[in-house]
Amino acid sequence: MKPRILAFIPAHNEENSIRDCLEGLRDQTLPAGVALDVVVVADNCSDQTEAIALDAGKEFNLNLRVLRTVGNKQRKVGALNAAWKSIYGDPLNLYKERPTKYQIYYQESVKGILGMDADSRLAPGALKHMWEGLMSARNIGGVMAKYTMRMPLKKSSIPKDDVQYESKLASDQYGGPLARWWTHQQKQDMAGWLLDLQYRGGSTYVLGGQATLFRPEALKDVVDENHLDGPWQDDSDVEDMQLTWQLQKKWKTLISPHARCFVDSMRSYHTFRKQRNKWQGGTVELLTSGDIGVRSKHMWKLWRSQFRTLLNLSIRVLFALLLAVSLATGQFTWTWLWLIPIGIASVLNTIMAIKTPMHRPIDVVLAALLISPELYMWANLITFVDVWASKMSADKKDGWAIQYSAERGQTSSKILVGGLAFILAGVVIVGLAVHYRTYLTSAPVQQSVSPYLVMGWKTLTVLTVYTSILMIYKIWTLRARHRA
Repeated sequence: MKPRILAFIPAHNEENSIRDCLEGLRDQTLPAGVALDVVVVADNCSDQTEAIALDAGKEFNLNLRVLRTVGNKQRKVGALNAAWKSIYGDPLNLYKERPTKYQIYYQESVKGILGMDADSRLAPGALKHMWEGLMSARNIGGVMAKYTMRMPLKKSSIPKDDVQYESKLASDQYGGPLARWWTHQQKQDMAGWLLDLQYRGGSTYVLGGQATLFRPEALKDVVDENHLDGPWQDDSDVEDMQLTWQLQKKWKTLISPHARCFVDSMRSYHTFRKQRNKWQGGTVELLTSGDIGVRSKHMWKLWRSQFRTLLNLSIRVLFALLLAVSLATGQFTWTWLWLIPIGIASVLNTIMAIKTPMHRPIDVVLAALLISPELYMWANLITFVDVWASKMSADKKDGWAIQYSAERGQTSSKILVGGLAFILAGVVIVGLAVHYRTYLTSAPVQQSVSPYLVMGWKTLTVLTVYTSILMIYKIWTLRARHRA
């Protein structure tokens, strides 16, 4: 019986991307003697996803079948579990039906289960690299490809008289300067995460759903030990991280140093924030909730990331407050030492931009000037505050529903209103400071404020020195010849 890899591809209204995903599977060089079968799960589709998948399967000579869900309310989790049950059966089936010949055949022959998103595409050779990683040791439960965001083509490259101008714009293959800028920031963010994981040995706390090759025995362990009807659960907005933590009780979870998968990015601040709110909200829920009942040896890494974000937020807020009070009371003094952490940050972000796959010269320049890193940092800081504020509230938000609505354009961004409110508040504060300049710079006010300013600047200095040491360490780790 020929060993085989079985690909699960959940697809909800993915008529614009499923063919490209399947074409990527056609380009794969399979391990010697190993076959590939594909299951596309048409999940509550109202478009042509199913028909396009079947046509592409014939065109690319793939052993493909389409599994159609009906009334699935668990979205991606439910679609993946439907594919799993089609092979391994449904534990909730009260009639305990015997496995069919089809199921028995696959249960005995499948040696790897590839979980993929319908809008991702494997680079040539990626599947073979993941297979080699999975088969390199008996205790490896899953191997993830390295992800790279696809850069949108320039919108300006489409001739205005092109009869397909509007359809090309609607295809999501093109984007303007802001969309391309957002894509690179996410790509550089992902590159930094991948480089850090590889420097620390390649073990990962999340096997991303975009492209991961699982060992079937490991997934069975998760199902049996947790009394589940399928490996994937919807207890969290980050179902792939929850599954990874459950696997790590017995199995290793690694990233492949060579396999690459190209994925779509969020091309606006609005969709980016909704996606990150879901990711960060799910991560915080896993870290703090005792109801989910799963822990990971990598939890300290995630808590460290939360602490660093809080540190970055504290430094910026404290600096803005001290600077405003110092200027208003006439007690501001410039020191050239402030350029040291700025210089370190510039070097770090320049290296990161250069190490990011398929970077552009403008990306390196904006990184060196700290324009892009600072803007992207504030976008993540806003998400951080929003997530923890939501955590403290009693209302539980559906991260998947919010992200889907944002991607479909059913919700709008409040960044313009927020930006105008911020500028207006700044103008009012400056106006008040100028109007009361004489009073604010008087000796009694300066004497009363001075002790707090001294203490504040000392605190900021300590925090900045600590952050600078972390940045120098990060630069040191980047000397390794790992590829993002």
